[in-house]
Amino acid sequence: MSGHSKWATIKRRKAAVDAKRSNVFAKLTRAIETAAREGGGDPASNMTLASTIEKAKQFSVPNDNIDRAIRRGTGEDSGGTRYVEVTYEGYAPGGVALLVETLTDNRNRTGQDVRYAISRGGGNPGEPGATAWMFSRKGLVEVEKASVPGEDELVEIVLEAGGEDLRDSESTWEITTSAASYRAVRGALEQAGIPIASAEITMVPQTVVHLDGAAARQCLALVGSLEELDDVQAVYANFDISEELMAEVG
Repeated sequence: MSGHSKWATIKRRKAAVDAKRSNVFAKLTRAIETAAREGGGDPASNMTLASTIEKAKQFSVPNDNIDRAIRRGTGEDSGGTRYVEVTYEGYAPGGVALLVETLTDNRNRTGQDVRYAISRGGGNPGEPGATAWMFSRKGLVEVEKASVPGEDELVEIVLEAGGEDLRDSESTWEITTSAASYRAVRGALEQAGIPIASAEITMVPQTVVHLDGAAARQCLALVGSLEELDDVQAVYANFDISEELMAEVG
C-alpha cells in the first residue's frame, strides 16, 4: 500500500487542505502550466495534463484558473514563470524511502529546503538513484468497499479493462493499473456505477515498510513538512500505516 495514497486519502476525508487552499491551488496550477508547456494544451493527447486537471478539480480549483494555466503553458497568455521538474530522494525514519517531486524556478533554493526538511524530520537525504528504483509510475484508483457490489464482480471489471492488481486496503479496494490503462479502468468503474473515492497517476512502491508508534508519527510529520514546501508537488513514500493511526495523527 502506497503511504502517499493512504495519507492523501485521509487528508481528503478530513478536509485538511482547506486552511491551505490557496497554496494547493498555486501548486496545481503550476503543474497544469508545466504539463501544457511540455505536452500541449489538449488533455485528450496529453495524459499528464489530463491527470493534473482531474486532480485540480478534486480540490475544487476553479475552471478559470485551470484555463489560464493551460494558456500560459501553451504561450497563448504571457507572463508565466518557467518551472523545471526536479526530483529529490531520501529516507524517512524507519528506513522509509522518499521520492519528492518539485517544480521550481530556483534549484538551489528548492534543494536546500527539501534537504533541510528531511534532515530536520529525522531522515537522511539521498543521492540521485537512491530510492527512485523502488517506485513505478502507475494509475491508482480507490473505491470504498461499501459501494462495491462484490469482490468477484470488481475483479472482473478491473481485469477486463486492463487493470493490474486489486488490493485490500482496510476500508477501500486499491486498484493499480499501468499509466496507459488508467483511463480505461476508471471509465469501466464509472460505467458500472461504482463511485470512485480517489483516482490519479502516481508513483507506487514495489515494497512497503510497516510502521507504528513513534516511528509512524515521526514519518508522517516529515512527509507533512515536505508537502508544505511551496515548490513540492508530491511526496511519495513506501510506508504502511494503519488507517486508525493515520486518522489519529491527521
